[in-house]
Amino acid sequence: MEQNYFDFIICGGGASGLLLLKALREDNYFDNYSVLLIEKEVKNKNDRTWCFWESSSDTFDDLLTKKWSNAEFRSKGFKKQFDLAPLKYKMLRSSKFYKLIQSNHLKTKNTFHLQTEIKEIKTKKNETKVITKKGNFYSKRVFNSLYNPEPLLHQKKYPVLRQHFVGWFIKTKKPQFDPGKILFMDFDIPQEKETRFLYVLPIKTNYALVEYTLFSENLLENESYEKGIKSYLESKGIYDYIIEEREKGNIPMTCFPFDKFNSNSLLHIGTAGGWTKASTGFTFMNTIRNINSLIIFLKTKKKLNSFKIKNRFNFYDLLFLDVLSRYNSEGSKLFSRMFDKNPPLRIFRFLDGKTSLSEEIKIMASFNINQKLWFVKAFLQRLF
Repeated sequence: MEQNYFDFIICGGGASGLLLLKALREDNYFDNYSVLLIEKEVKNKNDRTWCFWESSSDTFDDLLTKKWSNAEFRSKGFKKQFDLAPLKYKMLRSSKFYKLIQSNHLKTKNTFHLQTEIKEIKTKKNETKVITKKGNFYSKRVFNSLYNPEPLLHQKKYPVLRQHFVGWFIKTKKPQFDPGKILFMDFDIPQEKETRFLYVLPIKTNYALVEYTLFSENLLENESYEKGIKSYLESKGIYDYIIEEREKGNIPMTCFPFDKFNSNSLLHIGTAGGWTKASTGFTFMNTIRNINSLIIFLKTKKKLNSFKIKNRFNFYDLLFLDVLSRYNSEGSKLFSRMFDKNPPLRIFRFLDGKTSLSEEIKIMASFNINQKLWFVKAFLQRLF
């Protein structure tokens, strides 16, 4: 590639990098700005499944595998079914998303794509250099989505849990699932002194994604996740099935301030920028909302490190992670109290950062006395 300076460089072609590219290329303001996307892999497979909820019908509805209007929460001795309206819970497989971006945006004017490995990113006061195996590239606006867990390992101020899971797309011989309803969380499984649950997204009566998920500090051996799925299916009388696809994930749950690595000319985005919802591990809609804000911000031409997205919900997440990391075996009871004592839509609004202060007080009031004391203790420790 002869050109080595670009108005924007996007490092990484995962969800956040491609969503940013899409947003830039759909806004006429940036038509004359050059954009370079650097990604080492060929993105054309279902290597990700993104799930999210929203009330509108705008976000990739033509690409969805499935959307649901009803959900269920379960834990030991407790079950709650609920209507999600006005929300829909949506599943998007990555191959269709990649194809859309490649067809509609990667081949547009002033857009460049380089398939190579990024070796290093060096940022100076007003310019950042991206060092790759195919040369060096420069910009005053570099967006890095390549997640580096290393800084998390050398600090203790912010707890670090993981949402880690293995999922099977299974096809059963006879109808076993209700395709009109998701099982959002089922904690009625052995917890093993951690926070463990099953997550089931039925696509057809005989086809579903079944995930064994943990919110905890340490990963398991792959065999343990798969054993968990198998045991769960057998507990529901499901023995005769074919595993058509497997997937796995490991998403950081932390309030670590990734933005401290930003500079005048470098902004970390996606998981690398702390855009994952720390208390749940959901990232996709958070990223869309943040990119919408970022597009508005870029038109101001301010330095990238002045872009901020923190609000009081980040502090709520921090307190929740403080409690969940100290009392990981109690996670199922914390979530059960929330779903038992609150309308589910209030919880989803809270996770979206759209509740009022009075609603947030009601959510806090739903915990029992011991649980409230855990949060009070976490609050005081953060305060002092």
